[in-house]
Amino acid sequence: MSDALCTVEFAATQLKLHPKTILRFIREGRLQATRVGKAFRILRADLDAFAGIPPRSEPQRASVTAIIDMHGVDDELARKWARQVPSALKSRPPGGSPMRADVIHDADNAHLKIIVIGPPAETVSFLSLVQVWLEQHSP
Repeated sequence: MSDALCTVEFAATQLKLHPKTILRFIREGRLQATRVGKAFRILRADLDAFAGIPPRSEPQRASVTAIIDMHGVDDELARKWARQVPSALKSRPPGGSPMRADVIHDADNAHLKIIVIGPPAETVSFLSLVQVWLEQHSP
């Protein structure tokens, strides 16, 4: 929202000043503004800084990387995992944070790795699903 443009009238209302006072501040260089036609526009971030309002910070976003390491996985089971993992990620409800998963199979060593990257809560939920699949595929 800091890149929103404000009118002189909006700035005056927000600062509880007369619009002519805002124009004087702009002419004096105390408040940055851009001329658009015959009017001025002020970035919301510049208006907030002028008013002494601390910058609005975006919420911290964290991601988790999880590696699932499986031994003794043949080609057929690896193909099954390669279909199941992306399908599960695509079937998540819309609007969620993005997640990514890569399935890597080393056929020579019968070794499978699934690398999952996403928000902590959603990654934990996905790992719970993987746990259920592991229980289904174990002898």
